[in-house]
Amino acid sequence: MNPSPRVLLTLDYEPWFALTRRFDSLADPNQRRDLDGGYVLSALDPILEKLGDAKVSFYLVGEIAEWYPEIPQKIVDAGHELGLHCQTHRHLDDVKELTHDVKASTEWRKKYNVRGYRAPMIGISEEAYPMLEAAGFLYSSSIYAPAGTLIQKNKMWEVPASTFPLFGKQENYQAPRRFSMRLLLGGEIPYGSSLVTGMMGWGVLKMIEHELNAGRSPVIFLHPYELVAPSNWPNRLLPDLMRNPLLWPFTWNKSGFLKTLLKNFPVSSVASYLNEVLSQP
Repeated sequence: MNPSPRVLLTLDYEPWFALTRRFDSLADPNQRRDLDGGYVLSALDPILEKLGDAKVSFYLVGEIAEWYPEIPQKIVDAGHELGLHCQTHRHLDDVKELTHDVKASTEWRKKYNVRGYRAPMIGISEEAYPMLEAAGFLYSSSIYAPAGTLIQKNKMWEVPASTFPLFGKQENYQAPRRFSMRLLLGGEIPYGSSLVTGMMGWGVLKMIEHELNAGRSPVIFLHPYELVAPSNWPNRLLPDLMRNPLLWPFTWNKSGFLKTLLKNFPVSSVASYLNEVLSQP
């Protein structure tokens, strides 16, 4: 018997400037902490309050655990799953660079028994899975695919962020499968992305309802700055927004979407759901 369907709600918990991509090359962790200006610390309690009794997955940018050790502890104490987003937020398509990044998070991952990984920008390669398995991960959620898709990678699992397929499901979903024109032209609406939530929130709720009624458990992700606005937001992003208008939906407040989702649908972390799946005979 399959686990009951629910929304697998996830938060990519990252500094506000991760959205801009302008600071990817800023290597000094102290400069990066100063640039964030305490946002990730001040946003956590309001977000935990918004979540209420719901238990979700927080994929944490690892340098935040070094800036503020109380953040991962608060997440775990509130009963949420703690996963790794990356150690320093940037594209990590190269396996050697990814390996270095994952090693940098080893100490705090072991402390909290982190088993889940979410790649920045939902970008991963097939070559990454053996490395993640060797590093102690049970699963990744780093590609897009239709809700209900679970892909075994040796002893690792891929639990994709959800898409709505207009032309039926495929048989194989190989990484990388990121948000792209190719994905859209292939007839998949990546409604698990907060970009799509920003553009069609009510439509995403209807897709979620459809999936749950069909017995599938969609994976949805949000970001902290979509729930608790940083100061002077989004004016501090104006140069980036002018260059890339697709960033606008990430600056819109999605607290109303979250409130409606939590009121109307069952929610759990990815780890909780996957543990139920794997415990089935």
